Amino acid sequence: MFELTVRSLNNLGYIIALAFFFTKFESARDIFTKKKRSKKDIFFLSLFFSFLSIIGTYTGIDYRGAIVNTRNIGVAVSGIIGGPHVGIITGVVAGIHRFFIDIESPTTIACAISSISGGFITSIFFKRTNEKNCYIYGFISGFLIENLSMILILVTGYFFNNFSMATDIVKNIYLPMILANALGVSIVIIIIEDIISEKEIMAGKQAKLALEIANKSLPYIRKGDKLNEVCKIILESLEAKIVIITDDKNIIASYLASGDYILNHTEIRSSATKQVLKTGEFLILGKEESDAADFQCIGGSIKSCIILPLFQEGKKISGTLKLYFDTSKIIAERKQYLAEGLSMLISTQLELSRIENFKAMAKEAELKILQAQINPHFLFNALHTISSFVRIEPNKAREIIINLSNYLRYNLENFSKLLPLQDEINQVEAYINIEKARFGEKINVIYNIPKALLNVQLPSLIIQPLVENSIKHGILKRREGGNIWISAFEKEDIYTISIEDDGVGIEQAIIDNIDNKIEKNIGLKNVHNRLKILYGRGLTIERLDRGTKVSFYINKEGIC
Repeated sequence: MFELTVRSLNNLGYIIALAFFFTKFESARDIFTKKKRSKKDIFFLSLFFSFLSIIGTYTGIDYRGAIVNTRNIGVAVSGIIGGPHVGIITGVVAGIHRFFIDIESPTTIACAISSISGGFITSIFFKRTNEKNCYIYGFISGFLIENLSMILILVTGYFFNNFSMATDIVKNIYLPMILANALGVSIVIIIIEDIISEKEIMAGKQAKLALEIANKSLPYIRKGDKLNEVCKIILESLEAKIVIITDDKNIIASYLASGDYILNHTEIRSSATKQVLKTGEFLILGKEESDAADFQCIGGSIKSCIILPLFQEGKKISGTLKLYFDTSKIIAERKQYLAEGLSMLISTQLELSRIENFKAMAKEAELKILQAQINPHFLFNALHTISSFVRIEPNKAREIIINLSNYLRYNLENFSKLLPLQDEINQVEAYINIEKARFGEKINVIYNIPKALLNVQLPSLIIQPLVENSIKHGILKRREGGNIWISAFEKEDIYTISIEDDGVGIEQAIIDNIDNKIEKNIGLKNVHNRLKILYGRGLTIERLDRGTKVSFYINKEGIC
């Protein structure tokens, strides 16, 4: 038994080496890190783990016709890491191979059935696994599959073969098989999970860098005519050689690392860029596989490029961001996460730039209101908050990004519209979630709104500035924070909506001068003026014993 154990653990080393070697391929890493896998991904994973199982069988040690092997490592890992489809396919392949490799063996039927069953067992465990416990479930899977195999050897020996031989086989191979397979499953899973976490850390670092680039670029994008400076910032941060921003027809901005590089045209010529503009999907190209136009228009030793779509109004493709490198396509591919994140952020910032240009043509009152809604300081703070969570809590960072995206999209798309109260509340919730990420439990919001009033039509961007005012000038000035109550009720021919907080309380001077020019609480004044224009009556502001209550009224018959 001791010799079998030593030789089995030695064979385990071959399986571990193969798994480690496989995970070093970039394509394999990409498949492992995907949340949703295509049929092609499932096929390749099934192929690899089936190969691992078959190698485990072939490297096995003969003991009285039985094969002391590591076959079920591939079966167990495939189900835990690859999911039900991969696990079942691998189990079936491994079981069928075991049956036909030695039909006369006294353990053939038992081992084939246990391998096939192992694919289904791990598929059940897959739903319960996460990155912290998958190696534990892997160990349990390996343990259960091998115990099932031993039981079946005894059963088939009793009914079909020599029971005393079956007993001797189980007695001598039980420990080697349990140790090699259960331990091997855990080790291989740890190797794969380490690769996955390494990739996620890299993606997190790249996302952080993308946010830093966006932060540096925002002041130039807001000016509208400084996009060349944005290209320079991107180029220096990504160590690119040429950075180009296009609209749907022409180059609108560019920056070149030195005089060694030449940009000799202004219109879009390459089929790759046209493809990105058509499909909205990014491309990573190497010089050797691209059409001539992609690289002939660029002078210098350029070897690869990334072309990313830029979007307007969320879905419409408005242009591209093109990054050229003097390194191979493989090096460029490593910047994929960074480039994709940067594309989304630049798209959002360009949208902000368009709003800035629109404001220049708008009335002065609307200009001030819009400036109050899209607060660059709030955006900077949100980006810094996301940056701080990227490494330590990536899931939290993703939540904040979604909230920020919803917040900005609402601000950009819905200004000067009448929308249901439910939409305004959704916007407030997105804003509150972002602020809670910064200030935690200091902010508590209670909603007292009957469902029947959620479809009441009111001007957009009315409630959120009032909630922001309560947070900034009310509850955050108290060390322990505070509460905000958002309420709505119906009375005769009007709907009343109020925002109340238990903060430090508003200054009486602001209430007295709300109709005059004031330097503080600009958001409050802008909402007040908009309501006066629309409904003939602005905000009602009350100082409470503790805190402030701001109310406004919506006429049932609509705007004046």
